[in-house]
Amino acid sequence: MESQLYYIDLFAGAGGMSEGFMRAGFVPVAHVEHNTSACFTLKTRMAYYYLKQAKKEDIYYSYLRGDMNRNEFYSYIPSEVLDSVINKNIGKENLSIFKTIDSILGGKKIDLIIGGPPCQAYSYLGRAALKHKKVDERNTLYIHYGRFLKRYKPNVFVFENVPGLLNAGNGRYYSNLRKYYKRLGYNIETHKFNAYNHNVIQNRERLIIVGWLKRFNFRYPEIDSSENQFTRDDIFYDLPPIQPGHNKRLSDYLLPANEYLSKTEIRNGLNFVTQHITRPHNQRDLKIYSLAIQKLNDGIRLKNNEVPLEIRTQQNTVDFLDRFKVVGTIPHAMIAHIAKDGHHYIHPDHNQLRSISVREAARIQSFPDDYFFEGFKEGQSRTSAFMQIGNAVPPLFAEKIAKVIFNQMFKK
Repeated sequence: MESQLYYIDLFAGAGGMSEGFMRAGFVPVAHVEHNTSACFTLKTRMAYYYLKQAKKEDIYYSYLRGDMNRNEFYSYIPSEVLDSVINKNIGKENLSIFKTIDSILGGKKIDLIIGGPPCQAYSYLGRAALKHKKVDERNTLYIHYGRFLKRYKPNVFVFENVPGLLNAGNGRYYSNLRKYYKRLGYNIETHKFNAYNHNVIQNRERLIIVGWLKRFNFRYPEIDSSENQFTRDDIFYDLPPIQPGHNKRLSDYLLPANEYLSKTEIRNGLNFVTQHITRPHNQRDLKIYSLAIQKLNDGIRLKNNEVPLEIRTQQNTVDFLDRFKVVGTIPHAMIAHIAKDGHHYIHPDHNQLRSISVREAARIQSFPDDYFFEGFKEGQSRTSAFMQIGNAVPPLFAEKIAKVIFNQMFKK
């Protein structure tokens, strides 16, 4: 039996799913992602794991503090580590991706493929925005995922997506997905989970599709839910209060780690916090934020059509009535739209009066504080970071799935 279990991460994004699988003991061969900023984030995370294994984490922490630029930091990392992140477009560049992965493999067997194609086309908001498009190629990206299954024949795959996949196209996409993967030789089983029941402080429902080769003695992992006693305040409590437009690279923690942050290793050894940065806001938006916080404290959500005319910024008061939304005790699902504006993620503290910071968003998604989100250019990472975080699979949830699968696969 192999001493390692190797995997490929497709549509890898910022690496939230991969983070969970690495923690569980799987070894990444390649990450494939078309977004260049996310690829830099992946490279930086792979660099962290390389340095951690070499017991040279101080180099990574020095980079986080800003003591060196990205090129200098990457000069400490072997090229094969950085080159395992493949910045290409799945579908359009499959042959080139196959060639690169084949060169990396060096005879190793791929045991697992993970990932989930972009979910906007399957979500309610995505379908509403795309209703005038007759064809959206994202609806058929599962076919390209299948081509990687066909080529590398992993024993198991894990496919993550939104619950809307089940009903998109009147159910035909999910039906076709199942038929296609079965033709490739896989048994398929699908379950819906809420990340809040798996250590993540966020009301986030997702589908986890697991497939395994019919000849492989396997079953859908038994992922037990657990009662979550923690809330938004456990995520935010040790972060220093900041104002709109805060852009300081490093911040000091306000308090020692609490039970949740220690237990989940979100606080994992750093004596400073990075990317606790916020976007600026105009005065009219801040007045709306103040009203939204006040109403939530009274147990009511502010509706867009209830915003007084003298401060209203949105002409459309029919669609998206929850346009201005304060992060509640159990935060609502983090989505990539936070990159465009913060109205849907208002910080609950009236004294701060702003949308949440990059680090607060990352914590809602359960990323550890030493996880650094890169931009295409250094120093321009706020908008890109929000998008990467919103699109990610929460690492804590991914880790829980991965541990059960790891144990099953090693037994087989």
